Amino acid sequence: MIKRLALIAALVSAPLAAHDEADTIDTKLAQQVSEERLRADMDQIVRFGTRHTLSTQTDPERGIGAAVNWALDEFRRIGATCDNCFEVQSVERLIQPDGRRIPQPTLIRNAVAIQRGTQRPDEVIIVQGHYDSRVTDPLNGTDDAPGANDDGSGSVMILEASRILSQQEYPSTIIYALLTGEEQGLYGARILADWVEEQGMTVKAVLNNDMIGNSCGSDGFCDPDHVRVFSEGLRADSTAQLRARQRRFGGENDSPGRNLSRWLGDLASDHPAGMQVRQIWRTDRMGRGGDQIPFLDKGYPAVRITVSVEDYEHQHQDLRTEDGVTYGDTVDELDFTYLTRASRLNVRALHNLAMAPMPPKVTADAAVRVDTELTWDAVPGAGTYQIFVRRTDESAWREQNPEGTLGEEWANLLVTSAQAGPLSMKVPLRGDDWLFGMAACNGEYCSPISSAVPGGAYEPVEQPEGDSE
Repeated sequence: MIKRLALIAALVSAPLAAHDEADTIDTKLAQQVSEERLRADMDQIVRFGTRHTLSTQTDPERGIGAAVNWALDEFRRIGATCDNCFEVQSVERLIQPDGRRIPQPTLIRNAVAIQRGTQRPDEVIIVQGHYDSRVTDPLNGTDDAPGANDDGSGSVMILEASRILSQQEYPSTIIYALLTGEEQGLYGARILADWVEEQGMTVKAVLNNDMIGNSCGSDGFCDPDHVRVFSEGLRADSTAQLRARQRRFGGENDSPGRNLSRWLGDLASDHPAGMQVRQIWRTDRMGRGGDQIPFLDKGYPAVRITVSVEDYEHQHQDLRTEDGVTYGDTVDELDFTYLTRASRLNVRALHNLAMAPMPPKVTADAAVRVDTELTWDAVPGAGTYQIFVRRTDESAWREQNPEGTLGEEWANLLVTSAQAGPLSMKVPLRGDDWLFGMAACNGEYCSPISSAVPGGAYEPVEQPEGDSE
């Protein structure tokens, strides 16, 4: 039986709880990010000479084997500071030759630390970056490949975030992952995505940080104030049935990844002195890819966080100087102030995501009526639900809601309910003209918005038996 609820119309469009920004917990945690520690970790990982996936796995001081062993040990050291709150493991698989970038059987090892949630341990947020590096030839596992920005920057951020957030307890689980095999074909991410699926985990968000350490591009243009967040539009795990429903009811711009990107943008704008988000509404850069893609393929909400502008002379390059131009992904080309600010954005996001409930799964019934009925399943850990709207041609959810169909005034509403089971609410707007979304809230912590459209739920799309898509 669907439980129908009364609207609470006393709230305005301001945040759920007003705080002095300097006093918020996420601000205090973000300020703990240490540029000195980021530099020290970076110096350590480039000392391995190369972290190429095809480099030696037996040398104790050089190559990917030594690098992954050090990362696992570092996660153990961090876990020891929080009463062994980390489950540390190498999530790995032997990959057979693929005729492309894996020429011989190769062990792909990911260094993973799991900080279990206290209330919903199977509900996870994954923060990841790829730990491997490369030079010009993707099969060259011998020459020095410092991989400072690509992706030492994401890797040291993850280590630093784990140090800070391990001192807190969260309802949801955080997984910190340093992946290898990215430059050979996203293998480490595929292995981790498979493992997460095998564990039966519910994925709230995947933040893939790949190159977050420089602020100037190859053309000399600099932007020290933004990161780009890439998000998919149409879902990678879509089916013919879902596409047919989206043609009728919308959802082309409302995938979970797209709404996760909007959430990150809003979180950044709430802290105007910090790193801001420039949303890029495509899955990844032109002709390229990253470790968020294997998670998207499985239907998990995932985004790529990366530099605002790319410096192509200092990624995927042999170390050399030609015509007065220095090439190579070296530490001296990093902007550590930028990396520190990008790391602080990640710490804020992880804290808020781990405190918030899952986004609700919500549907809208607006056929042949002047209002819209929203129906959703109650979310574990949620005490309130916030309704959002935007016109079909608007890109962002409105901060202030429009007048109702009959001119009613209504606020940016919260629905308060501790009830279990399906819940329902009527909104005084014609569904033909509006898109609807909902966030689940635990006090001041609200989830990303889930859109009331086909494919809007933060869960994999059910695949028809025998469907190869």
